[in-house]
Amino acid sequence: MQVQDPAQLAQRLAELKVEHRDLDSAIDQLAASIGRDELQLTRLKKRKLLLKDTIARIESRLIPDLDA
Repeated sequence: MQVQDPAQLAQRLAELKVEHRDLDSAIDQLAASIGRDELQLTRLKKRKLLLKDTIARIESRLIPDLDA
């Protein structure tokens, strides 16, 4: 489902930023733990990168197009 409404996009952007920040914290905690699960750490990092890309796409959609 493609969300076109700028208010909905802004809300989704805020949700993704919170999730990205939470993942960052979880990655830091897991990386610092003794007996860490490398597979889980890799999966969290990949999810974080996916979120970062999604956030960038939404931010670019929220920037209005200016005709030069």
